[in-house]
Amino acid sequence: MKKLMGLLLLLPLVGAEPAGYKYWSASDLKALATTLAPKVNAQKVALDNLANFGADRALVVHREGSGEAELHEKDADLIVVVSGEGTMIVGGTMPGSKTTAPGEVRGPSIDGGTVRQKMAAGDILHIQPKTAHQVVLDPGKQITYFTLKVKE
Repeated sequence: MKKLMGLLLLLPLVGAEPAGYKYWSASDLKALATTLAPKVNAQKVALDNLANFGADRALVVHREGSGEAELHEKDADLIVVVSGEGTMIVGGTMPGSKTTAPGEVRGPSIDGGTVRQKMAAGDILHIQPKTAHQVVLDPGKQITYFTLKVKE
């Protein structure tokens, strides 16, 4: 009986996640696409901040239309496509861009992008800081992706 009681006391410790650890299953991320779709704004995007890890953070993004061009001064984006399809344009310049927050620049489009990467479920992309990038969708298409923003 003493051994059983000792084991029962340890069980809560076994299930506890260590600080800084987080797990999202593929089905968790796909379910987020369903919950985000009704929240799409006028720019045809909805997002959910999933976790903060000090300087880094995780979010999931659902798009039903092309996004703005963007550039992050200090953050790299590690993107995992959960569902849907689209094209990531990388490189070039962002005419008419504006600083929208400290270290964040947005513009209507990219001029002279050097990469046009098709994206589909399971694909992983890394975009280094200070690199213009934009998600472009064909009409009627949508895409959901997990992004880990990493300070570099």
